[in-house]
Amino acid sequence: MRSGRDAPVDEMGVHRCYDTSAPPEVMRYQVLLALMLSSQTKDQVTSAAMLRLRRRGLTVDSVLQMDEESLGHIIYPVGFWRNKVKYIKQTTAILKQKYGGDIPSTVEELVQLPGVGPKMAHLAMHIAWDSVAGIAVDTHVHRISNRLQWVRKETKSPEQTRVALEEWLPRDLWKEINWLLVGFGQQTCLPVNPRCSQCLNQDICPAAKRL
Repeated sequence: MRSGRDAPVDEMGVHRCYDTSAPPEVMRYQVLLALMLSSQTKDQVTSAAMLRLRRRGLTVDSVLQMDEESLGHIIYPVGFWRNKVKYIKQTTAILKQKYGGDIPSTVEELVQLPGVGPKMAHLAMHIAWDSVAGIAVDTHVHRISNRLQWVRKETKSPEQTRVALEEWLPRDLWKEINWLLVGFGQQTCLPVNPRCSQCLNQDICPAAKRL
């Protein structure tokens, strides 16, 4: 069901939002910024905002020089854009002062940054550092893992789901599961009115609406 790789996450996800020709530290910064923008925001909106930022020259220094009003105008209409303006400015200043303009290379340090949660930290490790420290669990992964009963008992938060999945899922699949389930959640296993009749799992899925 995911062999076509034609979901929004495949075409406009964070791994597609940064400048691959930029110096490594700039690339990593752009990855982190895209992740911060992507929270509770559709991939299409995040991708468009990143494109506008990159046209301005997206670096730690360029964002530090930008006033909050200008930054807000560029990233609008990402979800909670006013909060994200503050988080981006605060995090960028920390990266400049503490990390020489680069981003931290551990989940523990990444989640200390304003506006950066566990899912973003794990994805930043995957995409920016090519390192797998854990499973990146967003609302799609959380929802589908519970629907398929891939967790021993129902979990209440993405972080609980991450812990539950890491207990049994082989480590070599940790990087793959996010894009796999996010795209599946965008196209088939929708939050409301999932397309069970089109799903190849319908006969084995505990949550399937069998017609």
